[in-house]
Amino acid sequence: MNIHEYQAKEILKGYGVKVPRGIMAETAEAAEAAAKELGSEVVVVKAQIHAGGRGKGGGVKVVKGVAAAKAAAEELLGMQLVTHQTGPEGKKVLKVYVEEGCDIAKELYLGMVLDRATGYVTIMASTEGGTEIEEVAAKTPEKIFKKSIDPAAGFMPCHARSLAFQLGLTGDAVKNAQKFIAALVKAFMDTDASLAEINPLVVTGGGDVLALDAKMNFDSSALYRHKDIEALRDVSEEDARELEASKYGLNYISLDGEIGCMVNGAGLAMATMDIIKHYGAEPANFLDVGGGANAEQVENAFKLILSDPNVKAVLVNIFGGIMRCDVIAEGILKAAKAVELNVPLVVRLKGTNVEIGRKMLDESDIAIISAETMSEAAEKVVAAARG
Repeated sequence: MNIHEYQAKEILKGYGVKVPRGIMAETAEAAEAAAKELGSEVVVVKAQIHAGGRGKGGGVKVVKGVAAAKAAAEELLGMQLVTHQTGPEGKKVLKVYVEEGCDIAKELYLGMVLDRATGYVTIMASTEGGTEIEEVAAKTPEKIFKKSIDPAAGFMPCHARSLAFQLGLTGDAVKNAQKFIAALVKAFMDTDASLAEINPLVVTGGGDVLALDAKMNFDSSALYRHKDIEALRDVSEEDARELEASKYGLNYISLDGEIGCMVNGAGLAMATMDIIKHYGAEPANFLDVGGGANAEQVENAFKLILSDPNVKAVLVNIFGGIMRCDVIAEGILKAAKAVELNVPLVVRLKGTNVEIGRKMLDESDIAIISAETMSEAAEKVVAAARG
């Protein structure tokens, strides 16, 4: 789950991570009042969307004075902000964050992720603050410093001290950076975060170390332990179909292709998408109905797929282990009757009650293309999508 910058900073502040003072606003008038309350000669008005690259896209305004803060908010609120992470359609700005200006002497990068190569939570730091870390990794990987946290030993002060020196810090900034890194690690671990990114991390002229920006993502499977964080979810930032899928306990991710997929099991779903690409098409979604889905969930999954205007054909690929093929067939038939099925449908069923499921589909009045193998199913659905 993603959250906004202002929410991330509020969480981090609770762990002792230093952040500039700021106030979230949903109207230009509220932004004006926020700037007045902050009392800073220079304020920064930032669009709040779940995407990076806001500055390059025109979503961050550095202004002087209360009137200028209001004008900046008027410009940002309601705009469709396009960045390299939003895609060409962009995202509508519904909130801004008004923050006090900062005396920036140096911009750095600091982040935490679970490094799948090592299996450890890893702290990353770089002198190239304000730059996309992917760009730094591609062009100057030697400028990224890493410290892995052994789960048995845990975080140690030497991790932070070493990074502070690698970043070229001196004087009070070394001590402040160590405190900052230790606080960020605790916040990351305590909240079951999957990402914490401070870009830029700034060092002020007086040696203070502050999070000028903050991004946090969380493991959705652990949100039951963090109801306070779950309450920060902003559904306006989420894909409408993905949001709808979550209501029915379906694992759905919207993609850009033309072949709708309904599969049971994440591994089989990934393999199905791979074989669709192998035959020259692109999947329109990842959809795992799970091992114990009922007919109603299957029906809702089918409706979700067909709600995507880019879908030109649908492939249902089910292996009936725990999930029975007749339950899948029942859900498909219900969904086909509830919505107008105007694209080709290819179905491959294997496993428990497969003969019953196939009979139900064969005896229906719905035009269904049957397939025995995954290769055959993929080949048929790609051909059907191309007319």
